[in-house]
Amino acid sequence: MKLLLINPNSSAGMTAGIADAARAVAAAGTEVIATQPGFGPASIEGHYDEVFAAAGVAEQVRQAAPLAPDAVLIACFGDPGLDAAREATDAPVLGTAEAAFHVASMLATGFSVVTTMTRTCVIAEHLVLKYGFERRCRGIHGTDIPVLALEEAGDALLAQIEASARTALAQDRSGAIVLGCAGMAGLCGTLQQRLGVPVIDGVAAAVKLAEALVGLGLRTSKHGDYATPLPKLYRGWAGPLGW
Repeated sequence: MKLLLINPNSSAGMTAGIADAARAVAAAGTEVIATQPGFGPASIEGHYDEVFAAAGVAEQVRQAAPLAPDAVLIACFGDPGLDAAREATDAPVLGTAEAAFHVASMLATGFSVVTTMTRTCVIAEHLVLKYGFERRCRGIHGTDIPVLALEEAGDALLAQIEASARTALAQDRSGAIVLGCAGMAGLCGTLQQRLGVPVIDGVAAAVKLAEALVGLGLRTSKHGDYATPLPKLYRGWAGPLGW
C-alpha cells in the first residue's frame, strides 16, 4: 500500500517530521511517500497562506499520478485543497482535520481543539461546520505558537500546549483533545499520558483511516462534484497542471 503524504507548506524540516509520525503508526507493508509543494508559504497561518497551499496540494496530487498512490493524506489542519484533490484522483483523500474529528467523536461525546495561532481558530471553526461536527466540538483554543516553532518543540512549548489542553478540558467539559496542527504529531503520546484523556493527532488518524478505506476497496466517487476536472487551458506557471 502506498500513501502519498502531502505537507501543504514548503518547510522540508516539517515534512520530514510529519513523515516520521506517519510511518510510526503505519502498518507493516505500508509505504509513506512524503512530499511538499514546489512553491508557497513556509507555514500556513491564515487565509492568504492557505490559498497558495491549496494550489500546492493540487500540484502534488497531479504530479504524483504516475506513482498511483492508494490514498492521499493532506497533512495540514486546515485541509487545504481537499476537495480539489478528490477531483484530481479516485484514490481516497483524507484531510487531517476531518480524520481527527471523526476519530475524536468515536471516543468522547465532546472534544476540544488545541491549535497554534489564535487567528487560525476561525479556519478550524469553518471546518467544524463544513464537516458537521458543531455538536461534538466544544471549543477551539489557540496557543499563539508559530507553526515553524514546532520543528524544535522543547519542554517549554510542550508545557504551553499541555496547559491550553487542560484549560480546554475544564472549560469546555470535553472528553478528548484534537491537536490542531500536523506539526504537533510528535507530541501526541506525551500529551495523552499527561492529560489522561484521548489525544488525537490528525496525521496518525488519517494514516489508519486511509489504510482501512484502501483495505475495504473503497475509492473516491466520481459521480457528481468529485468528477475528474474538465479539460481546459491553464496559463502561466499553472500550465502543466491543467487537465
